[in-house]
Amino acid sequence: MRIRTATAAALVTALAFTAGCSSSDDNKAEAKPKPTPPISKTTRFLNAVHEADFASWADKGPTDEELLDYPAQWCDALAAGHSVDYMFSGGGGDLYPIGMDWGTKEADAHELLLLGVTAYCPKYREQVAQELRDGGGY
Repeated sequence: MRIRTATAAALVTALAFTAGCSSSDDNKAEAKPKPTPPISKTTRFLNAVHEADFASWADKGPTDEELLDYPAQWCDALAAGHSVDYMFSGGGGDLYPIGMDWGTKEADAHELLLLGVTAYCPKYREQVAQELRDGGGY
């Protein structure tokens, strides 16, 4: 009888140990995927700009640093109730995307504005798109 009890106890111990351990394959299946870190608005904007490949910048375009000055200013102007026409006018907002040695065609400037608003202040995207549609620029 002692042999049976000892054998049974050893079997129970072995099963308990096996149940508590898992193979490396089990660990992989149970491992939770790590969340993808959020992409910054700056990265989203610059990625979209690089993908857009604006024709008006084929010869000479702005640096990323020059471009990054615009979206926050556009969002601030929109939050203050200004229109796209106001922002892009020389006598108004003076926020048309142009530099000392680079320029942007109007259609490209409209697309750039939409990319900036989409990344930095998406709550104004539909408003801007509608203004551009109403003005024939989108």
